[in-house]
Amino acid sequence: MVVAGDFKNGITFECDGQVYQVIEFQHVKPGKGAAFVRTKMKNVITGAVVERTFSPTDKFENAYIERKDLQYSYFDGDLYHFMDTETWEETLLAPDKMPDNFKFVKEEMMCKIISYKGNVFGVEPPTFVELEVTDTEPGFAGNTATNALKSATLETGAEIKVPLFINVGDKLKIDTRTGEYLSRA
Repeated sequence: MVVAGDFKNGITFECDGQVYQVIEFQHVKPGKGAAFVRTKMKNVITGAVVERTFSPTDKFENAYIERKDLQYSYFDGDLYHFMDTETWEETLLAPDKMPDNFKFVKEEMMCKIISYKGNVFGVEPPTFVELEVTDTEPGFAGNTATNALKSATLETGAEIKVPLFINVGDKLKIDTRTGEYLSRA
């Protein structure tokens, strides 16, 4: 059990049948009346952020969010297949569970699968990936004086903006959180 008076940033708990994570909290002791805890919390499953106040004595059930490293195997057209490299168990996920930045993941990459009570609700791709450029227009000499960018298609099919000196066949380091080019690999 977790008591509202003991809230800290990052704590996860169950409230009204939902799982929340504390983003910000503030203990308020007004001159008149009882103390309370003002909380900004995020619904872990839906991502919605809500603000709510609690009495410092309110009790909630702890929520244990499981994060497990699984290897991305393949997409069969309907489901994404992930494999636990220790137990060889396979986990199947629907496309609606996949985040937008999953477009930077290729087969055999390790991803974090996030679940609560056995129900998977999220996938975290690796923070940085190295991918090869499969298509981009050639850069022209003399165009490098400014910070100009051009489009490039990566081996996973994702499109990003890259500097003009990048060519087809170059391996790039990409930040999957922002989708930005970092450097050549």
